[in-house]
Amino acid sequence: MSLHIRTGFGYDVHQLQEGLDFWLGGIKIPHTHGALGHSDADVLIHVICDALLGAANLRDIGFHFSDKDPKYKGIDSKILLRAVLELLRGKGYKVGNIDSTICLQEPKVNPHIPAMKTCLAEVMGISEEEISIKATTTEHLGFVGKKEGVAAFATVLIYRPTA
Repeated sequence: MSLHIRTGFGYDVHQLQEGLDFWLGGIKIPHTHGALGHSDADVLIHVICDALLGAANLRDIGFHFSDKDPKYKGIDSKILLRAVLELLRGKGYKVGNIDSTICLQEPKVNPHIPAMKTCLAEVMGISEEEISIKATTTEHLGFVGKKEGVAAFATVLIYRPTA
């Protein structure tokens, strides 16, 4: 038996706004500002969804979960991630691994990475060892450095057994 292997890439940004809840990697992080978006604006889950969808040639998160559709208003992004995994399973794919980077000036993300990995592994039904989450600042440069927004990147590997 051999494997059909594919990779995918995701990128997303969200504006930060005072008074909103800040969801990142499926957990709520205490902060004065949260990400603005149609859903809960969890930028990390969004990039993982986009990377998985791209790897399976299933378009992108906006195609499947339009921000024009009121049923997705305020939705927990973990629900979207579960739906993306169902799409992948429908094509016979499994997740190999995820490598992601969050760009955020503040709050500091590193103390929350273990909880994010635990949450994402549970949602996805994979080992925490298959999920890499890194965090960086932009050294006070650009919209991230000015604390106006958050950005994230992810690459994924998916695979499907072949005869």
